[in-house]
Amino acid sequence: MTESKPHGGESLGRQALRRLKRNRLAVAGALLVALVALACFVLPALLGLDPVTSDPALRHQPPSFSHWLGTDALGRDYAARVLAGGQTSLAVGLVATLACVVIGVLYGAFAGYYGGRVDEIMMRLVDFLYGIPYIFLVILIMLLFSESARGQPLPVFLALGLVEWLTMARVVRGQVLTLRNREFVLATRLLGAGDFHVIARHILPNVLGVVVVYATLTVPAVIILESFLSFLGLGLKLSWGQLVAEAVGVVNPVASYWWLLVFPSTALALTLFSLNYVGDGLRDALDPKARKAEP
Repeated sequence: MTESKPHGGESLGRQALRRLKRNRLAVAGALLVALVALACFVLPALLGLDPVTSDPALRHQPPSFSHWLGTDALGRDYAARVLAGGQTSLAVGLVATLACVVIGVLYGAFAGYYGGRVDEIMMRLVDFLYGIPYIFLVILIMLLFSESARGQPLPVFLALGLVEWLTMARVVRGQVLTLRNREFVLATRLLGAGDFHVIARHILPNVLGVVVVYATLTVPAVIILESFLSFLGLGLKLSWGQLVAEAVGVVNPVASYWWLLVFPSTALALTLFSLNYVGDGLRDALDPKARKAEP
């Protein structure tokens, strides 16, 4: 289908971008996320920060000119560790969300398009996985790997992937159910187009807005889950959640070694809030009701 161009020839994409730019919280959130990502992935290499090298003589040093965010219990530069933890948390959020989008969109699209018994069987599997407690799934997955594999990306990605794609599949399936009997889909099928062509060229482009919005909101959800796993000792070796867990394990961290808790917690909270504002802004910008309300 071709994209309609109301409002003097302006495309729907440009309309959505214009509405998004008017949302100051969404724009500020996008800029802050970009700055955090830039700092995490560029500054360590640019400044030669090392999150591993320790110096016992510098244990629990407060923030100073030589160590901007202080040092930890082993004398490691805490700025380097916070930035490296940000690399892990952001990478997990993006990679796991991408996997959730691919699996959830394909699964939901085929379930909604074929309907009937196929839809019934596929969605009952989704309901079954929804009914399993998340922590039980995580522990079960961890038991499948050797102890040396704990803290590695693969078990964490599996744990996140087994849960997060389920809601995406339900959302896409609901959208496809409303589209599969629309006139343009029926006309394409009557012209002899195959099922894959119909789904890829005519149905999925019409659910792209919903997918983008939900994917944006999935990134902070995945980061929170990974941080929760790291807090329990089941996550990755170095992430914001793991740094917070280490800080909480220190005796009286707020009064004595406040920087160990404040800096990773602040970075995590700011990133999550910003991503949620971006997701909310995209949802409002792509809302069909917003287009109808415009003069």
